[in-house]
Amino acid sequence: MVRKAKGKRQKAKGGGKAPTPHPPPPDLAVEVAGIKMKNPVMTASGTFGYAEEFAPYFDLSRLGAIVVKTITLRPRPGAPPPRIAETPAGMLNAIGLQNVGIEAFIEHKLPYLRRLGPPIIVNIAGESIQEYTELAKRLSDQEGIGGLELNISCPNVENGMEFAQDPPLTSRLVQEVRKATPLPIIPKLSPNVTDIKVIARAAAEAGADALSLINTLVGMAIDVKTRRPKIAHITGGLSGPAIRPIAVRMVWEVSQVVTLPLIGMGGILTAEDALEFLIAGAMAVAVGTASFVDPLAPVKVIEGIERYLGSMGIQDITELIGSLRVEEG
Repeated sequence: MVRKAKGKRQKAKGGGKAPTPHPPPPDLAVEVAGIKMKNPVMTASGTFGYAEEFAPYFDLSRLGAIVVKTITLRPRPGAPPPRIAETPAGMLNAIGLQNVGIEAFIEHKLPYLRRLGPPIIVNIAGESIQEYTELAKRLSDQEGIGGLELNISCPNVENGMEFAQDPPLTSRLVQEVRKATPLPIIPKLSPNVTDIKVIARAAAEAGADALSLINTLVGMAIDVKTRRPKIAHITGGLSGPAIRPIAVRMVWEVSQVVTLPLIGMGGILTAEDALEFLIAGAMAVAVGTASFVDPLAPVKVIEGIERYLGSMGIQDITELIGSLRVEEG
């Protein structure tokens, strides 16, 4: 009986139709300012620590790139608590750029980051142009760094947005950092301006290689029982899904006036959220606040983008970049 059944199975297999070949998986690879990424999904600075914190949750090599927490010349203790307050569809924070400083980063954090595989983009901030250039020089001497993101738009430190709100100052900062490093430089733009396109043009003309947008919006939350601010800094940066429509709009606006690669961020929780940014003109996206809700969010976004491309018959993700359809008139 066993032999007979086996023979029937072999006959059925031999007489059936040839299996339909599966198309190859979509190509998710992108290149941002010379930084080659296996997919367009990055982590947003300030939300992913120095990457090691997320190692227990997923294989970090799956990321397109890793953007680490802001680094300054000297260690910073950050703002006093409370630092975070939940808001409708978002989060208000005033961390105050707490970080270990450049020396400890190079000695203790960078060796681990080098081993992960994805390009490492280091976010830097300074209180003066000289500090930015010093940081850029120090990091240019280190192996394993793919690029520098310039935090010129932090809303929760004193004078943190000064560079991003003044086009001539933005231009001067980018020019000086450009002289100090051969690494790709990516200014991170602030939404807390009258016209973000003006700042974007200033950064592009000064020598930026790509642009990140947007940083958080300035917000405030009050405890009505105590009549006190919910965070000690009084105001802070608003992130999360509440700001996504603003971020998508700004990415689209900037894509109309500069030819630099754009990295879109602001409220990305799902693949569909990320796709909005790509269609609007972003070459890559960064997942931030979502990682606090779900540490697997970046991976889920990658997988969701791949499924979307397959379902739409799109073989190369670059076909999607800037493909927004707008009715004329």
